[in-house]
Formats: sequence, C-alpha cells, structure tokens
Amino acid sequence: MKSWGKNQHAVPWLVLLFALCANAKAQDAAADDPGNCPALPASTGLRWEYRASADSDFCRALRADGSEAFGLYIASKSPFSPKRSDRAEASTIDGKAMYWYRGELAGKPDIQVRETLIEIGSGKIAHIWLQASSPDQLKEVIGQTEGLRFPSAQLSANK
Repeated sequence: MKSWGKNQHAVPWLVLLFALCANAKAQDAAADDPGNCPALPASTGLRWEYRASADSDFCRALRADGSEAFGLYIASKSPFSPKRSDRAEASTIDGKAMYWYRGELAGKPDIQVRETLIEIGSGKIAHIWLQASSPDQLKEVIGQTEGLRFPSAQLSANK
C-alpha cells in the first residue's frame, strides 16, 4: 500500500473543508428560503433571511449590502409589550392600522428604534422591529414595512 508521507493528514482536512462548504451552502439556501415570512414588495430590493423553530419564525429583511432593514418574529406570543407612553407613528401593515412604539438601543442614543405587534391570523402575532440612523431612513423603512403582506393560509399550513 502506498504511503501518503508528509500529506497523510491532508485527506481528513479536505473532507472537513468539503463538509463545511456543503453546510455553508445548505445554510445559504435556508437563508434564501422565505419560509413563513410575509411577501416583500419587489420595489424595496430587500430579501429575506429566514430561520424557523418548532413554534416560531424569525425573518430579517436584508438590503443588498447585507445590512438589516427590519426584522420580525412570528409566534403565538411575544416578549414585547407595547406601552402607550412610547407610542410614536401611526401606520398600516397588511391593511391593519397599528402604531410604532419607540425603543432604545443601549449605547447608541442616536439610533431611532421602533417596534410593533400585529395579529396576523391563525393565533399568530408578528413582532416587528427596526433601527434607523436618521429621520429619512426611519421614514423609508416604515414605508417598506407598510408593503408587507402576510399569507395567512401559508402561516396556518405550517404550524
């Protein structure tokens, strides 16, 4: 049998490298799967990064540069509890009137944070959040969320 000599450990490393690349491709494919995320308006140029667990869905709307425009968490309960005193902008998402609520980001007082909850049917709630570095960016991202459409049949079929 031929000896591998100095490179006898190269084969296991190549197998490991191949496995890591295959896993990264699978993760990229999962990230591109919109899963139970709502439909994004084509005009936004955003794409979903999607992760699911047994009882919830996590969606991040990403810009072309990979930065997060906004995110949302779909489940039967949410840890976010809006306070009337934090109420900010009135808006509409998927035809439902709602309010955005001010939040804070520790160590970044110049960042404008907004969160909201909307009922999307099938006993599910969407907790939506966004961060903006300027009033113009805040207005832009709120406008993008107004175009979201939650397919209730898709949400109820998977859960």
